[in-house]
Amino acid sequence: MTSDDFLNDRRDGGTFPVTAPSGAVTAETVIAVDGVRRSYKDGFEAVSGVSFSVARGELFALLGTNGAGKTSTVELLEGLALPTSGTIKVLGHDPYRERAAVRPRTGVMLQEGGFPSDLTVLETARMWSACTTGARPAGEALEMVGLTSRAKVRVKQLSGGEKRRLDLALALTSRPEVLFLDEPTTGLDAEGRRDTWDLIRALRESGTTVLLTTHYLEEAESLADRLAIMHQGQIVTAGTTAEVTAEHPARIRFTLPDGVAAAHLPLSLRAGAEGQRVEIRTPTLQESLHELLGWARESGVELLGLDARSASLEEAFLQIANTQLRSRADDPRRVGPRHGSADGSTPNETKKVTA
Repeated sequence: MTSDDFLNDRRDGGTFPVTAPSGAVTAETVIAVDGVRRSYKDGFEAVSGVSFSVARGELFALLGTNGAGKTSTVELLEGLALPTSGTIKVLGHDPYRERAAVRPRTGVMLQEGGFPSDLTVLETARMWSACTTGARPAGEALEMVGLTSRAKVRVKQLSGGEKRRLDLALALTSRPEVLFLDEPTTGLDAEGRRDTWDLIRALRESGTTVLLTTHYLEEAESLADRLAIMHQGQIVTAGTTAEVTAEHPARIRFTLPDGVAAAHLPLSLRAGAEGQRVEIRTPTLQESLHELLGWARESGVELLGLDARSASLEEAFLQIANTQLRSRADDPRRVGPRHGSADGSTPNETKKVTA
């Protein structure tokens, strides 16, 4: 069954539901994070006062540099640990203290599932389904992620991409209202990544709230309604892709003909040049381009290879990473070596979630 079939079945009143009944939750905000901090035994603060909210049916992407605190934050939302301070509400409940109220209504896809390697794909799905309240049939979950043909294959014989699809199938077993996806397309080939995107879009369109972490900026641009970029435990920018990129200058690039120096360009354009190759950074793309083209027309100059574009998410991300880059020793969150948290775990430790 394709993602299009999946959506059509929902619209036609079919028996392929995405979400469980919404219960008593009527507020639009499904995830609320306020002033959350997470520190470990050695004093290292992985999350430093993070606040954000996610509306029902929204896909929110959490991005960040390596060690930014994304996974540490998501683990708190999933109820795997208690924040040092601050509050978290998922579906109106504390995901750690009220786990029994939250867990049946959420799906979690970790960076690594840790499945028994000798079980087949179908046996793994059935085992997970048997431990899940109101679970969808194992075969249905495998069909959603395109693993039906691999049902009799042992987990240890799966490729890395197929294991990620199995992770996703199990996360969907509970028909979640809220779906946490931690690097869902890592290891997938281009076709598998696009298929997963289609499925995620179908889930969102059917009302599932999705919180996604990813290193693929194209993935966030394609899928997210809103996003936040973390750096050194804090959210440094948030909003729609257009809002985040609007904070960074657009660029205009072109090559001047031989004999025409960049010094002849209007001073207001603040051009930088390397030989005949010119780049202009500007917060007002349309105005700057209009001025440049007017100068070129009046001067009879052809702008070779002219390319003008707004800042991309990648450019915004890299600028954040570069302008806020500090040495590991200078990170204000770091007090000593990372030994572990109050529960004995380390910040990067992946934990298995039980249904």
